[in-house]
Amino acid sequence: MDEEFRSLTDRLRGEAADDPAAYEQLVATGDQDRLAQVLTAPRQPLWARELAAFRLGVAGDRRAFEALVLLLNHRDPERCVSAAHALTRLGDPRTARAAAALATNELRVAYALVPVRLLAALRAPESLPALLTVLERRLAPEDPYWRLGLACVEGLGTLGDRRARPLLIEAVAHPRLGRAAEGA
Repeated sequence: MDEEFRSLTDRLRGEAADDPAAYEQLVATGDQDRLAQVLTAPRQPLWARELAAFRLGVAGDRRAFEALVLLLNHRDPERCVSAAHALTRLGDPRTARAAAALATNELRVAYALVPVRLLAALRAPESLPALLTVLERRLAPEDPYWRLGLACVEGLGTLGDRRARPLLIEAVAHPRLGRAAEGA
């Protein structure tokens, strides 16, 4: 059992307290069809859908893709982190496009941190343009989402693409992003 799965099961155990038998079945099953059924069956609790999507994603089963993208955009950061982990393991070519759409959606900017970090980890063609777009929006000195800007700066440093240089130079003047931008 890897650390991400252990963290997920520890967190979801509390959410599943009203149905511990169903929880234990989902944790123990090796039947991917059973897990996929949880994703499409009506009236399934969120914990069950998350557990099924995570297990399918880590196993490389693309039936989990849509559920994982929805969880990547969840208001609960722990759900987002688990979804990003599973999406990375899933290897679906649509992941970078979905993460870029979530990261650049200004209406959901408060929930964009994990998609930004996922883009940097994926190193996909969509990563650079999305990170540049998000960082440019975060350069206002009073922007309340400066941590998102910092994640963009760090991600651009990880990508190491020279096309990011002009915007990183601009970010050096930002009071909260300057030091990281210099390093990137």
